[in-house]
Amino acid sequence: MKPYIFIIILFQSFISFVITAQPERWQQAVKYDMTIDFDTQKHQYDGFQVLQYSNNSPDTLDKVFYHLYFNAFQPNSMMDVRSRTIPDPDKRIGDRIEKLEPDEQGFIQVNSLKMNGKKVAYKIVGTILEVKLNEPILPNSNTTFEMNFKGQVPVQIRRSGRFNSEGIEYSMAQWYPKMCNYDYQGWHANPYIAREFYGIWGDFDVKINLPSKYVIAATGILQNTSEIGFGYSNVEPKHKPDITTWHFIAKNVHDFVWAADPDYRQIVHKNNEGVTVRYFFNQEKAQLKTGKRCLK
Repeated sequence: MKPYIFIIILFQSFISFVITAQPERWQQAVKYDMTIDFDTQKHQYDGFQVLQYSNNSPDTLDKVFYHLYFNAFQPNSMMDVRSRTIPDPDKRIGDRIEKLEPDEQGFIQVNSLKMNGKKVAYKIVGTILEVKLNEPILPNSNTTFEMNFKGQVPVQIRRSGRFNSEGIEYSMAQWYPKMCNYDYQGWHANPYIAREFYGIWGDFDVKINLPSKYVIAATGILQNTSEIGFGYSNVEPKHKPDITTWHFIAKNVHDFVWAADPDYRQIVHKNNEGVTVRYFFNQEKAQLKTGKRCLK
């Protein structure tokens, strides 16, 4: 019996070692409050972002990092060079970024940034914004960042952009300055090269100002359904004639994405539990695969 007892003791010791060797796990949290003024003539937008960042880690942070994904859609970006030079490039990209004209490229510019009301120093390298903090973010504390930024929507090449192959005018993903994730391995401030995304789950409160002819489908729940009439001509202007404000709130999600098109229509369905689901579609454009508006 002694060998069996010895084996059991070893097994129990191994289990105890594995459990104690696991690092402490926690998740950072974010709350975004954003207002976006969209210029459909230039395919550009001005944004104001208030970001409440919760450091739930046991670490003190002296820097933070943001993703600026749209900066990848510029000639000679890391994604452009990689797509033209590696042995197994993404064929959907190829040399398309290299050929973009200035008004077809994407960008996110940071015009100002404050932490708790005070300006902070920052630098941008490609798709990453590095922020040197005036004061550290202590463990289990909250910090507020305020940012003014400007973006340009690229011709759609990968995931996000304008005038996709189905003719939808704006397909908006990874379109805003997004805080990088920090976990037990440290900061994940990886440049965007058309790979997947690792981010923080959080809450979003987003207001988008667009010409009233557009209909928006977005993450979360539309807050002013009756007020805006889903973007048709009976809308009461909010800032200037023919502008509609779309207000969405999304709780505990990984990202906030949206799409906009003048010809979107919706189907409203209420299930047996009373939950309302809205489907947005454009059958005509979904069938349209060629034409001047549709860039593949």
